[in-house]
Amino acid sequence: MTVRADKPLSRSEVARLTQLRSLPNLIKIPLFSGLMVQLTWLAWTTPSGLARWASYLGIGYLRMGMVTFMHDATHNTLFRSRPANLVFGIVCMLPLMASFIAFKEDHLEHHRHNRSPKDPDAFTMGKRGVADFILFYAYIVGGALLSFIHFNFIYPVQRFGRKQWTIHLFETALKVVCYWALIAWALRHDVLGKTLEVWLVPVFIFSVFNSIRFLAEHYETPWNEGQLTGSRATISNPVNRFFWNNINWHIGHHVYPAVPWYNLEELHELMRPTIEARGGIVDKSYTSVFLKALLRGPETEERLLAALEKRRNLEARPEPAAG
Repeated sequence: MTVRADKPLSRSEVARLTQLRSLPNLIKIPLFSGLMVQLTWLAWTTPSGLARWASYLGIGYLRMGMVTFMHDATHNTLFRSRPANLVFGIVCMLPLMASFIAFKEDHLEHHRHNRSPKDPDAFTMGKRGVADFILFYAYIVGGALLSFIHFNFIYPVQRFGRKQWTIHLFETALKVVCYWALIAWALRHDVLGKTLEVWLVPVFIFSVFNSIRFLAEHYETPWNEGQLTGSRATISNPVNRFFWNNINWHIGHHVYPAVPWYNLEELHELMRPTIEARGGIVDKSYTSVFLKALLRGPETEERLLAALEKRRNLEARPEPAAG
């Protein structure tokens, strides 16, 4: 059977890997939710500042895991039912104050135009002007605020049709009701400051984790060359792979976005020969890629070509002989 160079799996392999299963979600979603509830209770009740901030860190880290479930919902690979994916996405995004339907439309457009001038998420590529630097570093430290503005206002105004506006306005109304109820309860019990801290500090921590992950997925990958070479797989570590639901195997996700999170590692192994043959980028850790991006700043096509050439030269060096 003939397969495309950028889609190397057979039809039967793709059919097997895209089969949706309920058990992985039924185990991990309640587990993550329960851990977040416990950490929120600890942050609320502990007299220890160290324990409270450790709880905030844990909640933000787990929120990243929940958002990767939401990410599957944008591709309708979390549940078999499309309405169930929509409902989960809306509920999951409530604490983050961002529109799920806007994120979904933006993300699917990102997949269609990955690492190209039409990619709505390709803000790291530009001319390294003042605005490019401001946006690049503002995203790292204030991703939550920028996402709030982009997904609630900018993207809907630019791209939405009637159906998307209907869902978006419903989401907005739901958020207003939920936030009003929470703030009214906090005011009634004289705990508004504490409530906002327990809610918003983990959101900020999550946004930093999310920025690290987001930059690692595509920064300094080839420009305008498609899904496989325009994405990065990050080996990371077993803890991140478990709690962030294999999102690190990002090349396979871009080539086969219908594959659910629990099959992404196997997908990567099956694609490994093709990834290596095509020069796909695989790095060891999120931290190393993020620090590189932090030091180098926004991209230009010229700087990218130089960085990729340097990388190829380093990878082509022969291994030193054993002594």
